[in-house]
Order: sequence, then structure tokens, then C-alpha cells
Amino acid sequence: MTEAALQEARKKMDGAVQALDRDMLAVRTNRPSPGLVEHIRVDYHGTEMPLNQLAQVSVGDGRMLVIQPYDKSAVSMIEKAIQKSSLGIMPRVDRDVLRLMMPPLTEERRRDIVKMVRQRGEEARVGLRNVRRDAQEKIRSAEKAKEVSEDQAKRLQAQLQKATDEFVAKVDSAVARKETEVLQV
Repeated sequence: MTEAALQEARKKMDGAVQALDRDMLAVRTNRPSPGLVEHIRVDYHGTEMPLNQLAQVSVGDGRMLVIQPYDKSAVSMIEKAIQKSSLGIMPRVDRDVLRLMMPPLTEERRRDIVKMVRQRGEEARVGLRNVRRDAQEKIRSAEKAKEVSEDQAKRLQAQLQKATDEFVAKVDSAVARKETEVLQV
């Protein structure tokens, strides 16, 4: 029972770290990344679809993203979705291809992005601690119900703390990596 709670906690913690990694892909750095626009939702003939299902997104030369729609009629829909997004970049349309020129980040904007990255990292750590708390409660209730011995409960608590520390280190590493990318000129 409590071994299952420990495994479930590890699975949830891993999910939290993976969600943070996906979030970090959408954070703007000085280098363009396809992950920056893949989350944008496009109204495609009345259906909301992610951009990466409607077009191929690649990095062009230097500071440019190139978006090639699979369906040429979707160019204007993708253009509108990018304009409405929080990117603040106007796409340039060349027939069937959209190009996004990524202007260099100012020092002030970089600092703002780093603050946001740290905030997302803290939110992920809070999520990990919540998972740990829930698992601890399951272990304590199993101990009170005499399903596990006191020694076994302490061993499980130690394993849970070790897993939590491991996942917090992964979050810290992801945040540090992204900070370095953002601050790189």
C-alpha cells in the first residue's frame, strides 16, 4: 500500500518536472526556438489547434523562425493567431511561408524573463512539496491503521524525502539552464 503511494508520488513528481521542461521551451531567449510558437492555438476552420499540428516550424538563419503550413489556406489563420499571441512579434508572410524575425532582447527584458523563469521554478517546487505532503499523509495513516510498522514508515518517509530532493535538484537544474540561456547575449 505505502510502496504504491511512494511510486505514485515519484510519478507525479516526474510529471511536474516534465511540465516545467515544456513550459521552459516556450520561454523566449536570444536564440529562436520552435518551442516558442508551438503552443500557440490557431482557429483552423472553427477548431482550435496547436500551431505544431498545422505547420512545420524551423529555425532559419540567425534570429528567424520559419513556419511552413501543411495547408496553404491556413497561412492567414496562423498569421492572425501569432498577432494575437503574447509574443509581440509581427509575422512576415512570403507566399506560403511565415517568417518571424526575433529582435534581440534588451537587458531589462532579460531580467524580467529570468524573474518569470524563477517564479515557474518555485511553482514547480511547491507542486513537488504538495505531492510529498500527500504521500506523507498516506504513510502516516497506514502507520496509524497498523498496515505498516513504525520502522517501515520511517524508511518510507526517508525514501520519499530522497525522491523529493532528487526532483527539486532537477527543477533547480532546469531553471539554472534556462537562466543561462536567457542571459546569454
